[in-house]
Amino acid sequence: MTINGQFPGPTLHVRQGETILVNVYNKAKYNITIHWHGVKQPRFPWSDGPEYITQCPIQPGAKFSHKVIFSTEVGTLWWHAHSDWARATVHGAIVIYPKKGSSYPFKKPDMETPIILGEWWKKPVMEVYHDMLQSGGDPNTSDALLINGQPGDLYPCSKQDTFKLMVEKGKTYLLRLVNAAMQEPMFFSVAKHKLTVVGTDGAYTKPLTRDIIIISPGQTIDVLLEANQKPDHYYMASRVYATAVGIPYDNTTTTALVEYAGDYTPMSPPPLPALPYYNDTSASVNFTGSLRSLASKKYPVNVPRKITHRFVYTISVNSFPCPQKSCEGPNGSRLAASVNNISFVSPSIDILQAYYQGINGVFGAHLPDFPPYIFNFTGDNLP
Repeated sequence: MTINGQFPGPTLHVRQGETILVNVYNKAKYNITIHWHGVKQPRFPWSDGPEYITQCPIQPGAKFSHKVIFSTEVGTLWWHAHSDWARATVHGAIVIYPKKGSSYPFKKPDMETPIILGEWWKKPVMEVYHDMLQSGGDPNTSDALLINGQPGDLYPCSKQDTFKLMVEKGKTYLLRLVNAAMQEPMFFSVAKHKLTVVGTDGAYTKPLTRDIIIISPGQTIDVLLEANQKPDHYYMASRVYATAVGIPYDNTTTTALVEYAGDYTPMSPPPLPALPYYNDTSASVNFTGSLRSLASKKYPVNVPRKITHRFVYTISVNSFPCPQKSCEGPNGSRLAASVNNISFVSPSIDILQAYYQGINGVFGAHLPDFPPYIFNFTGDNLP
């Protein structure tokens, strides 16, 4: 599925504090909802799209007008489908500029562009999803990773369509990174260039300069790229960070090109960045542990310091037995996610509507604040 024939879908451009209307016409054969990922939607939860949570899906042939209220968010967020696995192809960036009269808390870039990381299956993604449900095991790994909808030069099918970022020496470029992959954290780097992080998830951060960044599924990161190298072609590249033992993952690398303007003979092939190995936890922790809020006078971060309630949430993937070990999960079992040992089952009416209208039997209000079964986080043998 695509939005207006585009993959990734169109980028939405707004200013901080604006409200927009987005009209969605579902011409697909599947139910669809649209989620405005990271947009707080203050006091207006009715157009936010998680299927059967805030609203029922838009049925094939139907229309829905989304009211999207931006408040304190600034920088980059994204929108995506929130129905089964439709978000694998139905997604796009949201660029939130500062209010008129305000400026960035960093040097204004000469140009900016979304860089959307994603995945591609040779099989329709909804079939991949339904095969997973039927088998009870993990979904098939993707056949390719993507940058702005293209796998890049390292795949046999797409070299002519590899995304190219055209730059001029001496200028600064704002890359608005979105990780639209379904489940995979991704390493990202640009050969021979450093990246300076200035924002993440719709908020500014203290500048952080690194050779490598890691971005989780659903996360956005704003980075500044200075075109300060010898005019040439350089690869930007991304691959999976995966540490789960025995779980398959897409071990390919996706690339795009940073191409300097000018009259020169480019290196062939262009240099690749030195990405960490797939299970390099120290590289991941070194980056994520260094991120800090901007927390300036203009952009304060007021964290509540008085704790009134404490909760423990264990978010896990569980395995259920199948007759004659007939499923494809571990030891013939079926996989299912849970929060404090409770798995979600889609209701026939959305939960928010049931809550506001007092409709019984749709949800329970007694999710335990402590897991009934305590997971042994330091154990060697998984139960």
